[in-house]
Amino acid sequence: MTAADLGLATAGRGTVAHRPTGAAVRRMTLAVPNKGRLVEPTLALLHDAGLIFEERDRSLISRVENVALDILFVRTNDVIEFVGDGVADLGITGGDLLAEADTDLPIVRSLGYGRCRLAAAVPRDAPQREIAQLAGLRVATAHPGATRRWFEARGIPVTVITLSGAVEVAPRLGLADAIVDLVSSGVTLGTNGLRPIGDLLASEAVMVGNPARLVDEADAIDRLDTMLGAVLAGRRRKYVMMNAPVDHLADLAALLPGLESPSVIPLAHAGMIAIHAVVGSDDVWDLLPRLKAAGASGILVLPIEKLIA
Repeated sequence: MTAADLGLATAGRGTVAHRPTGAAVRRMTLAVPNKGRLVEPTLALLHDAGLIFEERDRSLISRVENVALDILFVRTNDVIEFVGDGVADLGITGGDLLAEADTDLPIVRSLGYGRCRLAAAVPRDAPQREIAQLAGLRVATAHPGATRRWFEARGIPVTVITLSGAVEVAPRLGLADAIVDLVSSGVTLGTNGLRPIGDLLASEAVMVGNPARLVDEADAIDRLDTMLGAVLAGRRRKYVMMNAPVDHLADLAALLPGLESPSVIPLAHAGMIAIHAVVGSDDVWDLLPRLKAAGASGILVLPIEKLIA
């Protein structure tokens, strides 16, 4: 799908598309994937940030009701081109696709979901134990650009074989000696009798921006980025409340590595206080038993919708 197919004007790469003028407030455009593993977490992030819009299976553009923003649903692979050509001001795509495109589009924010890695793998019984040992062999991949540049940069001569799908079966079919493919859990590699021997790059969802629009629409983009960042920061934290004897405050405060010192509120019962703190989500599992052992009671853990530090 191209911009012309959507009825959108395009400009040269790195410039801004021409749009109708006359509106009091210019509406920005955010390109997002319409299929694949990034769709659901992307839509969840946008809704959690407070954007009000509807998405439909056959809808190409959705108008955000409470912000001057339109959501453009396109293939994940096309997001980079749409942003680069200025059809979209911003776009959400995978870091692996950005590396494959070898573009200089600036990353506005890494989004923390869709994490995977571009990994090299060989048949389970192959002798290779590290990537350098692939020198002189055939490597099949659906990411030929990123793969070729990675090996060339390290002086490892390989023959890159481009496949659009079913990369994991290439060694079994005799098409290649090894593969480079996206891996998350590694289960698919094991199912196909493959063993990872190293990573070329790590990937996650990223929001990229058109260079010109990052200047012209800096304030609007900063507001959107701030709201997305607040959601992501909130997901990484929990709000913890507890009651405790006042003479246990020092021990409990030492266990709470929050954003700042915890809030302490006197309770109606003499000698008792309430302690409120923000802690990392990953710390909660180990933290709660330690808080209890240090004298805390009535411990309550709450999610944080948004957080601006």
